[in-house]
Amino acid sequence: MTHRQLKKQVAELLRSTAWPAALETLAGMPARQVVNPLFGLLYHGEPLMRWRAVSAMGVVVAGLADRLMESARIIMRRFMWNLNDESGGIGWGSPESMGEIMARHAGLAREYGAILVSYADPNGNFLEHPGLQQGVLWALGRLGRVHSEVARRAAKFILPFLQQHHDPILRGMAVWAVQPAVDEALRLELEPLRDDRRTLQIYSDDELVRCSIADLVAQALD
Repeated sequence: MTHRQLKKQVAELLRSTAWPAALETLAGMPARQVVNPLFGLLYHGEPLMRWRAVSAMGVVVAGLADRLMESARIIMRRFMWNLNDESGGIGWGSPESMGEIMARHAGLAREYGAILVSYADPNGNFLEHPGLQQGVLWALGRLGRVHSEVARRAAKFILPFLQQHHDPILRGMAVWAVQPAVDEALRLELEPLRDDRRTLQIYSDDELVRCSIADLVAQALD
């Protein structure tokens, strides 16, 4: 199968209306062949296609790590390079993919979880681009739902995003990200946002869901 044929097949699977079965098919394909088409599809113009590429990347790379850990590490380093200024690119989908992979593989989470947190740390590898910040917050929320210690470690870096009055997406993603770490201090930060009716889309349980910041706050507090 040529690269073009493989890319077409992967794209068709991402578009499938039978997504769980399509994801299982992707998981069964040769990982090191599927990864390159998935990297390209992280830049797709359709949001659902991009997010399904993130889900597929998580399944494929986590499966690869079970068999060939060093090959999975190479892919993780590729995501990190994409987020490096020297790469010359933007790195769309890289934080989300890292979060999804680590949520599916505990070994990779132990090795790279701190790096994901550093992308939200002003004294670390902080990402300045708002679009990448959205991706980091989503990834921290995704990983934090599996490894709550990551959410607790990242909470202090997420707090400034909760105070982003001008950007409802960043604020909503921040609420999503801190949900697994809510304590009394965070409750005090979240309470004033109960009436924020501005909306955003969040990818959750393999679906793009539109919700309000108030909805996310209610989930976190109630």
